[in-house]
Parts: sequence; structure tokens; C-alpha cells
Amino acid sequence: MKALQFICILFCFQHLAFFPIASTANQIDNLNKLITESRTSENPPNAEPWAKSGWAKVYSPVNVGNQLGTMEGDKIDFLPGQPEGVDFDQYAGYVTVNQTAGRALFYYFVESPNNSSTNPLVLWLNGGPGCSSLGYGAMEELGPFRVNSDGKTLYRNEYSWNNVANVIFLESPAGVGFSYSNTSSDYSTVGDKRTAEDSYVFLVNWLERFPQYKNRDFYIAGESYGGHYVPQLACTILSNNKITNQTVINLKGIAIGNAYVDDSTTLQGVYDYYWTHALNSDETHAGITQNCDFVNGNLTSLCIQYLHQGGEELGGIDHYDIYAPLCNSSAPKTPSPGSVNNFDPCTDNYVISYLNLPEVQKALHAKNTSWSPCSNVINQNWADSPSTVLPTIKQLIASGIRLWVYSGDVDGVIPVTSSRYAINTFKLPVTNAWRAWYSSRDEVGGYVVEYEGLVLTTVRGAGHEVPSYQPERALAMISSYLRGTLPPSS
Repeated sequence: MKALQFICILFCFQHLAFFPIASTANQIDNLNKLITESRTSENPPNAEPWAKSGWAKVYSPVNVGNQLGTMEGDKIDFLPGQPEGVDFDQYAGYVTVNQTAGRALFYYFVESPNNSSTNPLVLWLNGGPGCSSLGYGAMEELGPFRVNSDGKTLYRNEYSWNNVANVIFLESPAGVGFSYSNTSSDYSTVGDKRTAEDSYVFLVNWLERFPQYKNRDFYIAGESYGGHYVPQLACTILSNNKITNQTVINLKGIAIGNAYVDDSTTLQGVYDYYWTHALNSDETHAGITQNCDFVNGNLTSLCIQYLHQGGEELGGIDHYDIYAPLCNSSAPKTPSPGSVNNFDPCTDNYVISYLNLPEVQKALHAKNTSWSPCSNVINQNWADSPSTVLPTIKQLIASGIRLWVYSGDVDGVIPVTSSRYAINTFKLPVTNAWRAWYSSRDEVGGYVVEYEGLVLTTVRGAGHEVPSYQPERALAMISSYLRGTLPPSS
């Protein structure tokens, strides 16, 4: 049996049979559907480096509209229910990326309260594929606000990443969140290739709309299936920067969290993680180890039997954070404001309610839309997805840009073991040995090792969406990344 066929069996059984599925698709569901429905094709996914595959192609020109004056029109006066004392500018709106098709991507942009004129520019991309960077990244993770349990009001995230950077949250591709296309066939022909193309076109035009950021240090960050989006977009930018007659994007680096970057190392890492975290028995782990060859896809019927057994042993846990409580939507909610230090497992529900309020959509300059955090249509029609992006990451290492991989260490979806196995395939020399790093409260925030051209850091006690579970540690980590230093050793 091929490794790709095995992924279908593993994730269908593990997540669909034992993971409590919400009524609305989430990042895990969408990743599982991609694996189930795309990776069983007789045509194996492309695994070449992005540039060599011909996907990081040249666009000239890519300006698709006059951006003069549109920045002012995108400025948000206030978001309904926002707390008092908001001391930064926020913008939201659409950038057309294809005039013929009528394809437009929605963004939400928050500037820094201090030093916005000098702080770097960061683009944040959530994964799925088909999940929203507005709903997850901005409203549940690293954005300046989170939604209270009433689904109508917001509270401040004191550890927002706009403390140290100006941050764009992009809903991509078209069909995700508020982003749309006037050509319905766009929703059935989407994939990695078009996502990278459209994101690049978005950036070139967005920089025309916000010309003060044209020469600013620029970084891309993301998580989960963003392990595809982020390096692919970075490679596209670097390829197109060689054209002298259009905007040169000042890309300095990328950071990807709990990233899905490679099929075989992901699978091996998942089951090793289960056993080392007491989620699988010794007998099951031994059976998997002896009978499953993840790398070569030699998966016998006995192997599959042990994989099913491992799935049964997991029970009903939250794979985003193996130690977190599950959402009990029927439990009474306290009237007190939420706290960023205690992530509410029902947050998805609050965000869905808030972003579907007509007054919120009006304030965001969004089309009247039935907003959802993830799009099943986009995910089910995903047309291209390489089985590995490790060759592309290797290209980026050679380019010399700053490259960090970070991992919440209680994530069971794309666990830290998977990230370590993937990085180990590069056989990079270690330049700074593994050590603990510390948050501002003099607690261990995680662990870090620097290789030649790449840094791996963990965030202690964080799940799949690192800033959701450990906002203070996540801010300390990204602050070090943007400074170009390793997280503090004391």
C-alpha cells in the first residue's frame, strides 16, 4: 500500500472516529479531508522544489487596479463591542487579484500601537487548507482582540503580535471567509499553486495601497497547512523579486508553527508522540514500529490493524491540545470578560457569532456573507498539494532568509516529533546546541536549537495554535525571531 493511501486510513480513523467533530469544519477537519480525498489519487502529488516545478512562475505586470485613495477607505472607525482605549489603527477590505474572474481576497490589518513607522510588516496565514486567518489568527490567536462568550463584545489581547509588528491577516484563497470570486469555477480549481499566485498578487497590490510599507522588512508566518502556504509564497516572492520592473518585496524571513510539511515524517512523528505521551500502549507502539514503514509506504494489513488499535486507545481528546478540556457548549457561561491566559475551548462558537453580526461585517467593509471559519467546498476541491515541501524549504535555507520552525509541545495534530523528523532530513550542522529559553516571568518558555540556516523552537504548554494557548510565550518567541536573536537563555 502506498504511503499516501495510508494517510487516508490513519487520519480518517484517528480524527473522524474519535475526535469530537464540531458542526462547522475546523483546521483539523480540512486537513483530514485533503489527505483523504486528494492523496488517494493515482497521480501522486508533486514533490519538486517550488521554483523547479514551474509553479513559482513570473508575473509581469501584476498590478490589477488603481490603489490610490483606497487605504483611507479601508480604515476601520471601530469594531462593534471593542474595548476602550484602542491605540492603534486598523484596516480591512478587499484587494482584487484577478479582474477577469472577479477574484478578491479579504484582509484585516492592524498597525503597532508604538513604532508603527519602523516596526516590520508580518503577513499571517492560517492553514486548513481553506481556513480563515481572520477567524483563527486574528480573533483566536495573535490578533489584538478576542471575542467574549456573548459573541458580541471583544476584549484586549495584551500579548498581540502587533506589539512588535504591523500584521496583515489574509483570508486566502478566494472562497475562504469573506474572500470571494465572481467565477464559481474558481472554487473547484483551487490548490497550492493558485493560492501562492494570488497571495503574491495581493501583496504587490496591497503595497501600492499602503506605499509606506514598500521598503519595510517583511516576514511571513503561519501554521498547520501554512507549512505549505508560507514557504511556497516565500519562494514565489524571491523568484519574482528578480524582475526589476515591478515591486520588490523586502522579504527577510519566514516562521511556520506546527507545520504540515511532509507526509512521511508527519505520520512517524504522530505515532511516536502518542506513545511518548502515554496515549498509546507499549504493545500498540511496538506493533506499529515493527510493521509500519512510513518512509517507504510498506504498510501491511497488520500495520493497519495496529494503527486502528492506536486510534481506539486515544479516546475522546482534543487533538489541538492533548491536555485541554473539550468545549461544552451547553454549560453556563460566566458574564465576566474573557482572559487571554485561559483559552476557552468554545472560542470558535463565539467568533462565528461575532463575525456574522451585520454591524461587524459593515465595520470590516466586508460583503454581506454567511461567514464560517473553514470552507468545505474549497477543501474538497483542492487540486494540487505536494506530498512534501521539504525541497522548497531547502531552497529557502540556501537563499539565506531567516527561517524558523516553532512547535507547541502539546499538539497532537502535527506534533513536535514530526517537525524534528522533518528537519533532521536536512542533516544541517548544529550551530547553537539545544537549550531552554525563558519567558518574561523567568519560567521556561520552551526549548531551542539553531542549525545552519534554520532554527527550531518549542513553546512549552502550547497546542496546535500556539498563541491561543500560550500568548505570552508566543509573543516572546516571535519578538526574538523578529530581532534576529534566539529566545533568551535566562
